[in-house]
Amino acid sequence: MSRERPLGTSSATDEVIDAIADIEMQRQEKEKEAGLAASCSAALGRLHERLDHEKEALQLRGPDAGHQGNVEALTTKIERVKGLTVVASRGPTPASPYRGPRKASWRNAQRSPARNKGRRTMGRAGGR
Repeated sequence: MSRERPLGTSSATDEVIDAIADIEMQRQEKEKEAGLAASCSAALGRLHERLDHEKEALQLRGPDAGHQGNVEALTTKIERVKGLTVVASRGPTPASPYRGPRKASWRNAQRSPARNKGRRTMGRAGGR
């Protein structure tokens, strides 16, 4: 499947495509070691650093130097990585490692019918 690009936009250079792929591979490795949040944070830092470099090059050399496609590719990748953290944060909270029995919540407990609670003599008038 080929994607058609609108006129006036350029594709990213091989160097930037390789850098993005390298950052993604390192992100996936770090995710296994330290979790999704840490891996995304590190990847976003590197992507933003590279994006700043490309924006600076775009300003210095102009739009005809091919840096506009690099900026677009990096921006797209940054949004995807940000999307990973948003999706992960919406999920259920991680379960604690302790899987012992939980205390019953009294808030939603069913009430039993009133029953005789024994002798109640304090503060009551009269005898039997």
